Amino acid sequence: MHFRSQKKTLGDIYIDEPIEVDKEGNALTLMDIMGDSEDIIDKVDLSIRSGQLYEFLNKCLDIRELEIIKYRYGLYGANPLTQREVAQRLGISRSYVSRIEKKALSSLKKMYDSTPY
Repeated sequence: MHFRSQKKTLGDIYIDEPIEVDKEGNALTLMDIMGDSEDIIDKVDLSIRSGQLYEFLNKCLDIRELEIIKYRYGLYGANPLTQREVAQRLGISRSYVSRIEKKALSSLKKMYDSTPY
C-alpha cells in the first residue's frame, strides 16, 4: 500500500520545491521562475472595477458628459485629451468642459459609493 500511495504522488510538483540551481548555487523554485511582478488579485480587482466603470458611464451620465469623460480619460479606445483639446473638438469653452467633467466625476463617485463591492 505504501508503494501505491507513493506512485500516485510521484509526478506531483510543488510551487516552493527546488527544481534547479542558478549560476551562484542558489536553489530556484517554480515560484521564482513563474513569478510575476503583478499581483493576480490586483488584476482581478482592476478588471471588476473597469467593468463597473463602463456600466456606470452608461447608467448615470448623459451624452455630453459621457463624451467629455471619454475624451478626457481616453476611454473606449480614444486618446486622452486636455480640457483645451476637448473644448476645441466640441466647440465649447474650456471652463465649460471643466464644469461638465467635474459634475460627471461626481455622479460616477456617488454611483461607486452607493454600490456594494
